[in-house]
Amino acid sequence: MRPNDEQPAVQPLLGRRRFLFGAAGLAAVSTGGYLWWRRQAPDHDHPRLGVAEAFAKAQAGEIYLIDIRTPREWRASGVPVGSHQIDMRRDDFLTALNEVTGGSQTAAIALICARGVRSARVTLALAEAGYTNVIDVPEGMLGSAAGPGWLRSNLPVARWEEQA
Repeated sequence: MRPNDEQPAVQPLLGRRRFLFGAAGLAAVSTGGYLWWRRQAPDHDHPRLGVAEAFAKAQAGEIYLIDIRTPREWRASGVPVGSHQIDMRRDDFLTALNEVTGGSQTAAIALICARGVRSARVTLALAEAGYTNVIDVPEGMLGSAAGPGWLRSNLPVARWEEQA
């Protein structure tokens, strides 16, 4: 090749604009994937109950039905009749749970949340803390892949009374 011959311009594989849009898209997909993952209930091999069965067992005194949602959620939709409300974010969650169950780590405790994600996570956490009879209610109040949920099943709800 002679020195005066023009060399063809090298085209970058990705232009700057295309690279930036691609990186932004990747970040959005990554964030979306993370949010999707957070909304998926972890798998576990603990017992599960449908909402109708959870209601019947709570009414019969066979289980402690614990609604682990937040006060804001309790106000918005009401609470399952026969349930005990203990916000899972409380620092003293285990203390409050022990007050309900009389301190028994073998008592049948069924956990319900909105859509079964938090109840599955808390089921695993309680089992790790030594509770031996923890039951997940994966339909939740609003329904999930496990079923229509407490509200759509027309099970009774009560207005939440805030404790002083």
